[in-house]
Amino acid sequence: MNQPAARSGPFYGWIVVAAAFAVLFLAYGLQFSYGVFVTGMSAELGWSRAATALPYSLYVFAYSALSAATGRATDRFGPRQVITLGAVLLGLGWGSSALVTTPWQLAISLGLVAALGMSVAWVPCNATVARWFTRRRGAAVAIASSGASLGNFVVPPLAGMLMVAWGWRAALGIIALASALAMLAAARYMVRDPETLGLAPDGDPLPPAAAAAPTLEPALAEVRRSARFLLVIATYFCSWLVVFMPFVHLPAHAADLGFGAASAASLLSAIGLGGVAGRLSAGVASDWLGRFPALVTVFVLQAASFAGFAAVDSLAALGVAALVFGFSYGGGVTLLPPLCGDLFGRTHMASIVGVIFAVAGAPAAFGPYAAGWLYDLDGSYQTAFLGAAALNLTALLLTLVLAVNVRRVTRS
Repeated sequence: MNQPAARSGPFYGWIVVAAAFAVLFLAYGLQFSYGVFVTGMSAELGWSRAATALPYSLYVFAYSALSAATGRATDRFGPRQVITLGAVLLGLGWGSSALVTTPWQLAISLGLVAALGMSVAWVPCNATVARWFTRRRGAAVAIASSGASLGNFVVPPLAGMLMVAWGWRAALGIIALASALAMLAAARYMVRDPETLGLAPDGDPLPPAAAAAPTLEPALAEVRRSARFLLVIATYFCSWLVVFMPFVHLPAHAADLGFGAASAASLLSAIGLGGVAGRLSAGVASDWLGRFPALVTVFVLQAASFAGFAAVDSLAALGVAALVFGFSYGGGVTLLPPLCGDLFGRTHMASIVGVIFAVAGAPAAFGPYAAGWLYDLDGSYQTAFLGAAALNLTALLLTLVLAVNVRRVTRS
C-alpha cells in the first residue's frame, strides 16, 4: 500500500502520535467496558460471574502472548497493515460477543478473535511512536499511551448509557463496530519510521549520507541473548504479575471494609485518573531525568501503593493509594518502549517490545486468581497486597542491576 506523502508543516511524527493515541483510546476503551456488560450478560443468560470472567482472563492472556507475533509482524510489514487487520478482528470478536448464548462461544469470540485484534494495539502503536523520536521519545510515547487511560474514562460510561437504553447486546455491538471503523481510519496514518518519508527522528535535518550509512544496532538474535534484555523481562514480569489485582479485587476489599458499592467503584476511577497523570508525567520526566531514575521512582510508588492497600482502612486513604497505584502503573507501562529504544535501538523495536510484553505481560492474567486464592486462605487481601509490594521492590532491585550493567558497558 502507498504510504501518506511527506508534507510541510508539523513533524509527521506527531501525526503518528495522534493516530496511536486514537487506536489505544478505542481498543482499551472497549476492553475496559467489559465489566459494564457482565451484569446484563449474567442476568439474561443465567451464567455465573466465573463463567463470564474466564473468557476475559483468556482474552488478557492471549492478547499479551500474541504481542510477540504482532510485534514481529509490525517490523516486517509495517504498522498500517498490522493495525488494519487488527481493527477488523477486534470489531469481529467483540461484535460477535454480542450474539453469544453459551460460554464456549464467548471463549472463542472474546478469548480468541478479539484477543487477536487487541494484540495489535499496545505494542505496534507504542513501538512505532518510539521509532519516530529519540530526544523526545518519552514525551511522545507518553502522549500516545495516555489514550488507553482516557479510553477508560470515556467509553465505559457511554457503554453503560447505551446498555440502559438498548440492552447489553445492542450496546456491545454498537461500540464494537464504531471502535473498529475508527481504528481503520487511524491506521491510515501509522507509518513505520521517519526514514520511510525521507525524514529523521524528532524532525531533525536528515544528514546527506544517512541513506547509505549502515545502522549500527545489534541484531535481534543478539538482543535476545543479552543480559540486559533478560533483566528488562524479569523487571517487568515482577511488576506486571500483580497489576490487575487492584482492578479486580480493590472494590471487593473496600466492600469488606464496610464501604458501599458506589464508594468502592470510585476507587477504580481514582486508578484511571492516576494512570493518565502517570503516563504523561513519567514519559516527559524520563526525557529530562533519564529512564532509570524515572523507573526507580515508579517501582517505589507502586510498592508503596500496594502496602497502602494492605495497611489503611479509610476510604480517603484507599483513594490516595489508588491514585498512586494508577500513577505508577501508567508510568511504568509508558517507560518500556523508550527504555527499549535507548537500550536496543530502533530497527527491531516492535519485535523486542512485543517479546517483553508477551513474556512479562501474559502471566498478569493469573495475578487476580492468585489474589483470590490467597483471600480464600486467610479471609483478607493483606497477604496478596503485601506480596505485590514485595514483587515491586524486587523489580526496583532489578532496575538498579540493569542500570549498573548499562553504566559499566558504557564506560568500557
